[in-house]
Amino acid sequence: MDQLSAVAARVATPSAEHPALDTRRLRVLQTLGIVCGLTAGAWLGAAEAPTKLVTAGISPVVISLVMVVGVFLARWTLPTLIHGTSYVAADLKQAPHLIVWAILAGCMWAVANTLTIFAVRDVGLSVAFPLWNSNSLLGILWGVVFFAELRDAGAKRWAGVIGGALLMFAGAVVLTLATSSGGAGTNATRGIAAALAAGALWGTMYIPYRKAYLTGMNPLSFITFFTVGELVMMGTLAIVYSGGIGPLWSELSSARHLLFWLMAGGVVWVIGDLFQQYAVKYAGITRGIPLSNSNQLWGLLWGILVFGELRSAPGGVLVKVVLGSLIMAAGTAVIAFSSARESEHRRWREAAAREGERYGIDPEYTSARGAGRESAKVVTRRTPLDWVVVVAATAILVGFATIAQRPSIAIHGGWAIALVVATLGVLAACGVALWRTTRFS
Repeated sequence: MDQLSAVAARVATPSAEHPALDTRRLRVLQTLGIVCGLTAGAWLGAAEAPTKLVTAGISPVVISLVMVVGVFLARWTLPTLIHGTSYVAADLKQAPHLIVWAILAGCMWAVANTLTIFAVRDVGLSVAFPLWNSNSLLGILWGVVFFAELRDAGAKRWAGVIGGALLMFAGAVVLTLATSSGGAGTNATRGIAAALAAGALWGTMYIPYRKAYLTGMNPLSFITFFTVGELVMMGTLAIVYSGGIGPLWSELSSARHLLFWLMAGGVVWVIGDLFQQYAVKYAGITRGIPLSNSNQLWGLLWGILVFGELRSAPGGVLVKVVLGSLIMAAGTAVIAFSSARESEHRRWREAAAREGERYGIDPEYTSARGAGRESAKVVTRRTPLDWVVVVAATAILVGFATIAQRPSIAIHGGWAIALVVATLGVLAACGVALWRTTRFS
């Protein structure tokens, strides 16, 4: 215990390059985490729109596989554009153990994402979204149990987080009642089970996230190996589900004119997930995940306004869906405003010290990254490999775009444009704030 206290003291000790994390800096980072969480909600909501292609007859597993290919391309391209591949390599040199955790998290994501496709097919986008967002409940639990979140937070903040979680649960119950009343299709039970299972996997997936960011790893570095687990697991699932490589290839070929839209959905998802990662880093699991689950409202907007879901459903079903989503959003807001105090941040630093001691991480590296600053241990430069990665990924996306055709799905173009503009707006605002405050550290 004395040794751990000494490590924690070193993590919190200021240096000439990295001064102490003062109260004002804590507030700025906490606010930044909240903004990142809300931005993540907008982009994660938009990313699920291409899953509506399941109604065009494409297998849910094929949809998930092609989206993961888009995710893979984006997860290597964005970090390369922002910091370069040498930055990722230097980061991983400081904490190589996190490669395994990243791959494990990627495998869990692939299974969960596939389950969401089945859920969308069976109960619709506007209903499935809030159900799989039960992941925030697990996220709160793991944040408290493993990472000392909410420790010394005070009764008011405990009540806020737990009360918000209960509101979110109540909203999920209302939505479940809506599906059982006949407005969500003939396989409502299967769709609900798939959505809840996805939520359980995604909730557990945040454990590796938090381990990485307490240690000091940059989200841009973590996601590059996260996607390796995604691609391997999803490829395996697709081959098994399709009955072999031959049948899978045949299905991909027959749907080649729609593959670009699925890849684009993967790219959009990566942008949302990246902001979610920063939300977890600076606001913690207990706040960051519920905030990013505001994607349920964006999903509701895409489902009802753009795709016309529930248009022919009885009025009572629509009321229940809207009411359930608003209740869950209210729970998210309550949790978001239960901000961490200095006493709780001290517990976070102790958790970071434990992680650093367990894996032999330099305390200076951990403390600098925890303050949203760069560590002197990570020195990077641009290399020709960076441009090879960017050009190759762009060429693949452009190639599929040239053969893409408009999906035969009825959409309301005006609402789609409005949602795209709004989504780009929050991206620009949050991106500038993140760059000015942390340089994407």
